[in-house]
Amino acid sequence: MSEDDWYSKWRKRNPFGFWSMPDIDEMMKEMEREFMKFKDIEAQVPKDLVREKRLSDGSVKREIGPIVYGYSMTIGPEGKPVIREFGNVKRGGKTPWNELTDKREPMVDLVETDKEVRVLAEVPGVSKEEITVLLDNNKLTLSVNTEKRKYHKELELPDGVKPDSAKSTYNNGILEITFAKQPSVRRGVRLRID
Repeated sequence: MSEDDWYSKWRKRNPFGFWSMPDIDEMMKEMEREFMKFKDIEAQVPKDLVREKRLSDGSVKREIGPIVYGYSMTIGPEGKPVIREFGNVKRGGKTPWNELTDKREPMVDLVETDKEVRVLAEVPGVSKEEITVLLDNNKLTLSVNTEKRKYHKELELPDGVKPDSAKSTYNNGILEITFAKQPSVRRGVRLRID
């Protein structure tokens, strides 16, 4: 066997070089363990997320979903990151999720300036008449409950928002709500010295 033959056979067995096989094998085993966890999810799936289709050959195909998880990250007013999760999967504990619901939490961004607070929410697939928005104190609740789409999100608004100043628009699946902020009045208080 020539050196070239040996090298080409070795290369076929080890395509990523000397260092790779144990690392790749371990990575593949880890991925397989994670995929095995998905088999357990079927028992936890809400009935509204399971659909069955009868195919032309008479067999039945089950579809599960949509299962959505994501997050958005912005920098808050104090320079600290603000992470907001969205979707219908809640992370928690030692499992990748601890709750799967048929109500999807929409992706929401909150933009605050000196004069206003804007809430931007992605709620595609519905009409504006199907969206309910409630404001109680500083808690904004957005919900949609139709046969095809279900959304729910509760969001704490910053202090100083004028509830009666709310203006909203809905276009191409994006809901935008703008609130004016009350100017902060800082008054000094004279203290009496005893």
